[in-house]
Amino acid sequence: MPSHNSIGTGAEAELPEYAGHYRLEERLGAGGMGVVHLARSAAGLPLAVKVVHAEFAEDPEFRGRFRQEVAAARRVSGAFTAPVVDADPEAERPWMATLFIPGPTLAEHVKRNGPMEAARLRHLTAGLAEALRDIHRAGVVHRDLKPSNVLLAEDSPKVIDFGISRPKDSELRTETGKLIGTPPFMAPEQFRRPREVGPAADVFALGSLLVHAATGRGPFDSDSPYVVAYQVVHDEPDVSGVPEELAPLVLDCLAKEPEDRPTPDELMGRLRRIAGRYETQVFIPAQRGPIEPVVEVAEEPAAPVVDGGARKRRRTLAGVVGVLALGGALTVPFLVDGGSGTGTRTAPAGSPGAAFRPWQREVGSGAAPVCAYGAGSLNCAGTGTLAVAVDPRDGSVRWRRKAGGGDGGGGVTAPVVSGGLVQALEPDGSRLVAMDPDTGRTRWSMDVSRYQGQVRQAAGRVLLAAPDGTLSAVDSATGKARWRHRLPGSAASQPVLAALGGDLVYASTPAADGTSMLMSAVDARSGAVRWQHGSPGTPVGVSDGLVWCQERNASDETVALVGHRLTDGSVARRVRLSLALPAASVTVRGDRAYLLAAGGALVAQDLASGKQVWRSETSVSQGSAPAVDPASDRVYVMAPDGRLLSVDRRTGAPAGQSSPRPGKRSDRVVADLRTPVVHDGRVYGSAPDGTVFGAVTE
Repeated sequence: MPSHNSIGTGAEAELPEYAGHYRLEERLGAGGMGVVHLARSAAGLPLAVKVVHAEFAEDPEFRGRFRQEVAAARRVSGAFTAPVVDADPEAERPWMATLFIPGPTLAEHVKRNGPMEAARLRHLTAGLAEALRDIHRAGVVHRDLKPSNVLLAEDSPKVIDFGISRPKDSELRTETGKLIGTPPFMAPEQFRRPREVGPAADVFALGSLLVHAATGRGPFDSDSPYVVAYQVVHDEPDVSGVPEELAPLVLDCLAKEPEDRPTPDELMGRLRRIAGRYETQVFIPAQRGPIEPVVEVAEEPAAPVVDGGARKRRRTLAGVVGVLALGGALTVPFLVDGGSGTGTRTAPAGSPGAAFRPWQREVGSGAAPVCAYGAGSLNCAGTGTLAVAVDPRDGSVRWRRKAGGGDGGGGVTAPVVSGGLVQALEPDGSRLVAMDPDTGRTRWSMDVSRYQGQVRQAAGRVLLAAPDGTLSAVDSATGKARWRHRLPGSAASQPVLAALGGDLVYASTPAADGTSMLMSAVDARSGAVRWQHGSPGTPVGVSDGLVWCQERNASDETVALVGHRLTDGSVARRVRLSLALPAASVTVRGDRAYLLAAGGALVAQDLASGKQVWRSETSVSQGSAPAVDPASDRVYVMAPDGRLLSVDRRTGAPAGQSSPRPGKRSDRVVADLRTPVVHDGRVYGSAPDGTVFGAVTE
């Protein structure tokens, strides 16, 4: 690889040594719009930094398109793209830094090695279909998917270069008469109606790309781009040489009309049927330790096993519910029960893994349920369901209460056990209902509509925050009022409540300077304000005598975690992240924080040393907050398609995943995914298809 000092002659020989604070070490390549260099972050991560050509830096239209490229790349930054680390589209020489991904492009691979064999081609197809699904869910159309924009990384194919992509809400539009793209990989509508290009254009490009990968040529082949354009619009594609089992799928991708092409989700479903199993498994990086090869669980209960080795094997089978080793990779289909909740052998509470059978139970429809463990049940709420008590051992329903009134757009919140009763909020936020944990019968209820969802339970109290800054509490067991007062310094704004365990509830309001938050620690029993202190954000967890808050920048990226002393609220520690994480959710457990960024980066941060323990690029875009099980050394996250992913808590290595359980509208982005529930050696997930499902974590 040539050094930075040998980048050629002419204007580009005068490239700067730095882009922002990143020193440009070596040139990786060049394109029509800029030069890509190797650099390193402050933490030593290798980066690919794109610096635009000098002549384009003075062009306002190009700057607008580069800003759009940065925005699009940030939206889709995840497992199947190169995550964006930093960028400055307003610099004298605009630049963008992404994680450096070693590996050739598909174009280089085919040129060097010839067409792909059938098995690897299927894997490529599955990986790119999943990549397009995540890109489209982020509201982006790539518009230039071609072999040189696909990197063949070790774990999965990565889609790069969003230079002409277009977010659906972008103000930039293709000019009349101007074609943007690469003709052999453009869809007919890109030539006929360039202003109306949608996600289906990327599916057409995928079909052309797969023909190239399988044969070394395109489905429309000519030395003239004008002839290719005519062929794309009018002629039938040539898919000779494409493996027989994939040819029909490729032909469907190459349909002339956008509505006749399959969606990425449909492609993935067809691939599962072709291969007999979802072959994107092979893109999950291998475990760092040895994996015991066990068979996948069938849908019927397995026959009893009698010998000692088999008993150990059965426990492994129940523990991960079918870890399937394949080429050093694995998938974990946690759930195989059809959801009836009957005929299953269950284990007594307190004996995790003993003859436990996976289960699923429908709680609602159209949205993921939300659950919490309490009083021996998994207490859940869902669309049309106020609360349902589910036996965590086998998924059987103990009782169910329908929701009353409309949904009000407020969504559902998890029922919480407080004062010995199951406390559930109506979806429209109108009433709080306290129910008997054994029967579901109402013990008491109250109108809470004025509190706009700011209702929390702690220390046997229900805390209520009003829009005028007034806090009040009622007894969780009886519903009787206990105290009420105005929160000092609230400036007549509604506090945001956080109950993180213990006797304190944290109420956050905008500070007087308007740039930070004022956090108040309130004794839930008495209402006394223990302390008030300025904070960069709302609290996310308590650990080692500190309450931790998430510090974000103006771009909604998490940049640090700040620890306040529980005794007086003073700042004891500030842990700065190695890299800013966009729209990250945080879970604090013990001396670590686990952060999942919107693009799929999962980070473990040591709160004592301030150092990053590991970083894992998951396949989860816009996932749930992480759930942590120290007993089994696993971290779990829910994906928008209903997958439950497991990661090794010590190393960040993938430990498996469940089957997808998407909602009816798989083209819609699932907002506000619920954190998995971990209890007693088992993990419970909530999927967009309205089901709750259970498995053990060992």
